[in-house]
Amino acid sequence: MVLMLLASIGVTAALLIILYALSTLIINIPVINVPLAWIINNIGSQPVIIVMGIILFLTSYYLGTKWFVPDLRQIEAGVQEVAGGNFDYKIRLESQDELGRIAASIDLMTDQLNDYLAEITLGLREIAKGNFHTVIPVQPGNQLGEVAASINQMSRQLHQSILEERKAEKTKNDLITGVSHDLRTPLTSILGFLEVIEEDRYQDEVELRYFVNIAYEKAKNLKKLIDDLFEYTRINNGLPLNMQEIDMTAFIRQLIEESVPILEKSGVECFLEAQEGLVIMADGDQLVRAYENLMSNAIRYGRSGKKIEISVRSDGDQVRVRFTNYGDPIPEQDIPFIFDRFYRVESSRSKETGGTGLGLAITKSIIEVQGGEISVQSDQQSTTFETRFNKVI
Repeated sequence: MVLMLLASIGVTAALLIILYALSTLIINIPVINVPLAWIINNIGSQPVIIVMGIILFLTSYYLGTKWFVPDLRQIEAGVQEVAGGNFDYKIRLESQDELGRIAASIDLMTDQLNDYLAEITLGLREIAKGNFHTVIPVQPGNQLGEVAASINQMSRQLHQSILEERKAEKTKNDLITGVSHDLRTPLTSILGFLEVIEEDRYQDEVELRYFVNIAYEKAKNLKKLIDDLFEYTRINNGLPLNMQEIDMTAFIRQLIEESVPILEKSGVECFLEAQEGLVIMADGDQLVRAYENLMSNAIRYGRSGKKIEISVRSDGDQVRVRFTNYGDPIPEQDIPFIFDRFYRVESSRSKETGGTGLGLAITKSIIEVQGGEISVQSDQQSTTFETRFNKVI
């Protein structure tokens, strides 16, 4: 509207200039000369020009807006519909001028917006059905594209959360199943022997003491299982750590010295190959438990090999510790599950050696919660458990 006002003023000024120039010519025409001279002499030329300017301005403004205003009003109504969320609304203009092109551009924009919103809506419906692999196309440089990217990211995170929740639920169920089985077996045995004693079904005091000893050993195994289970749960529920610098060579030497009695009793020799000055950051109290498990595991299952080899070496920016025994190998199919809770390579052998099936799971949890790694390799010659921690420079 401001442009129309300015245009009308410009047209009026131009016409007044033209009329003023023509007045010098038409004043010599006898028919016009007398009334024109009277008007100028009695009214004055300035009021005449003002009146003529007003008339010309109103006329030009009316003629200019006669075709312009309805199209503008139609475009305004269309924009208001789109702003209200009605993206199916079309601005119908017959003209092919600038306003017609503006209306066509608005219609094209709403069509594209409508199509993209339909894609986003379809994607959201698929995600709502649980199809989290659905990906909404992302249009770069577009705010709706950013919305689509956010929805895709939300879908991935939601999918991951659901998977983790299912995994946690399965882990909990597996833990309950494993605990129930491993608690029930020794408890049933204990109750069986106590029932024999209660009903006086033993022959003499020697047999009585034999039954009592078996029940006592089963009870100790049961206590060890409960202690290990408590330790495993405590570690995996966010154990507070007292991180400090630990010299791994000195640490392993002390571990070997403390293991001398059990090494001698088992008839196993321990050989250490170590570099000096290898320091890591870890919680010493927890680390002791992890490496005690590895040592006892090497002694228990490497007894037939008569020796254990331990190496502490630098490997790039890491400290590598290896426990190698030469006993019976771990079957290849069991290696991926060796650190799982309650997993035993040979159930009968584990029961004979007093294993609960939680030792290596506890070891893995302790090492990983402190930023370390643990792995195992086994063949017909040897079995090696390896841990890695970042080296303190």
